[in-house]
Amino acid sequence: MRILHEIRGLPLAIRLLLVNQLGVTTGFYLLIPYLATHLGDDLGLSAATVGVVLGVRTLSQQGLFLLGGSAADRLGARGVIIAGCAIRTAGFALFALGDGLPVLLAASVLSGVAGALFNPAVRTFLAQESGERRAEAFALFNVFATTGALAGPLLGSALLLVDFRAAALTAAGIFALLTCAQALVLPAGDAVPATGSVTSDWREVFGNRRFLAFALAMVGMFTLESQLYLLLPDGARQATGWDGAAGLVFVVGTVAGITLQLRITRSLKARGAGGRWIVAGLVLMGLAFVPPMLVTTAGPGDGAPGPVLRVLPVLAGALLLHLGVMTAQPFVMELIPAFGRPALTGTYFGVFYAVSGIAAALGNTAVGWTMDIAGESGADSTLRALLPWVCCLTTGLDSAAGVAWLHRAGTLPRTRRAPVAVTA
Repeated sequence: MRILHEIRGLPLAIRLLLVNQLGVTTGFYLLIPYLATHLGDDLGLSAATVGVVLGVRTLSQQGLFLLGGSAADRLGARGVIIAGCAIRTAGFALFALGDGLPVLLAASVLSGVAGALFNPAVRTFLAQESGERRAEAFALFNVFATTGALAGPLLGSALLLVDFRAAALTAAGIFALLTCAQALVLPAGDAVPATGSVTSDWREVFGNRRFLAFALAMVGMFTLESQLYLLLPDGARQATGWDGAAGLVFVVGTVAGITLQLRITRSLKARGAGGRWIVAGLVLMGLAFVPPMLVTTAGPGDGAPGPVLRVLPVLAGALLLHLGVMTAQPFVMELIPAFGRPALTGTYFGVFYAVSGIAAALGNTAVGWTMDIAGESGADSTLRALLPWVCCLTTGLDSAAGVAWLHRAGTLPRTRRAPVAVTA
């Protein structure tokens, strides 16, 4: 199998990081999708309190990405990865062991801080250790992440048949195992001597106008990718009248990622600079929201075909969206470190993910608002039903246009290319 062949050709540390990403996404999606239900139904917290607990986790992660990236640069990515996994172990264990609001808030803060630490640190380590095969390494990273994002909810659903604490302790156990494995296997790496202060590092990155322009142009990718968990599952339910149809969106993505991600990345890498493929991926992501318009604006009871046929355009949109992500994302990850000096790789990743996190939050809010408008009844209900889909289509095309302009202007840095042949 091509993926296994490619993995065998990578250093042991990168192979561990791929398994680490599978465990991280499995553990995360095993617990977090069911947290709100546990807080509201099992613990009887008000909707406002549930929102506070969930918001604290998100704010702790998105607001500290910059610190996590700087820590990876200053302290070494290895130590930050291990610390992040250990902290998330403690956070998820607290969700299992505590019912009081102070304990729940502490668990949310810890789990968020953990993500802020190891997300940029893992990508920094991967970028530094993969060398000229950076795009392929990040492509495999996506494969393992997508697999974990599907396996996590399935495992979580099974564990919830016992109770929420079983799911939370299992997730904490996964992160504990990852912490031990990283401490034993990850090499220290070659440290880049730090010069100047952390604030001078931040000024250097925020003063890089080329990088900031690219980060802002890429906000569409993260906004649209998050619709795999919001708009597209809702569209599948609308098209079929069956709540379980939402799960098919994730199945399509997992199968596509496992079978196509590496082939797409290697094929495109051999055909030129990554900037054009980022543009192509964003265009695909925008166009992914066209097929679902055919069925989700009418509803399952309007004389349309049966649910099996009605769900196909939604799944086609999900497949296009996944193909767009698979096309663009490895080259985005490859490009980010090339904007600055190697000593600031973590800081560049931290800033990029902070910007993308804010963009995804604002984008989800906007899409959710258009979905509320689409759900209102009235004479123009069909036109309003198109609104969220048109909003996402426009977002993808606008983002593609921004990156295309940067590419034509020569603003994007060049990345070194490795030979296409692979030696195991």
